[in-house]
Amino acid sequence: MKRSLMCAIAVGAMAASVALGSGVATADSYAGQKYSDAAAAAGGAKQTIVIASRVGSRLALNDCIVTRSQNAPFLRGNKFKHVTDLVQFYLNCNGRVASPTKPGNSSASPEGRATKAAEQDAAAQESEEGS
Repeated sequence: MKRSLMCAIAVGAMAASVALGSGVATADSYAGQKYSDAAAAAGGAKQTIVIASRVGSRLALNDCIVTRSQNAPFLRGNKFKHVTDLVQFYLNCNGRVASPTKPGNSSASPEGRATKAAEQDAAAQESEEGS
């Protein structure tokens, strides 16, 4: 009796995972890019861009960072067709690295460390060119 109950639960769980999908994540090809670059790529793919969310106001729109994106999760029209030509961007318009007067990523975060390193490399190149 106990064994047949366990088998029934296992079969039910497998059927549910097949019916609902496995939940495999896909890479977000726009995340981490500047809005201007991501918008150009989406435009090249013939997608309409909608800004779904924007955090901060320190950066100009084209300099904001796309934190994530998603294809439109809704249907359109009388025939309820899935929308396939629209992508939603979630933007971070705070500075790349926080300072005492400006919000941004912590310089201890992976994003902050990468930005700080890039800024230091650029400053070193400028000083070498100026010498």
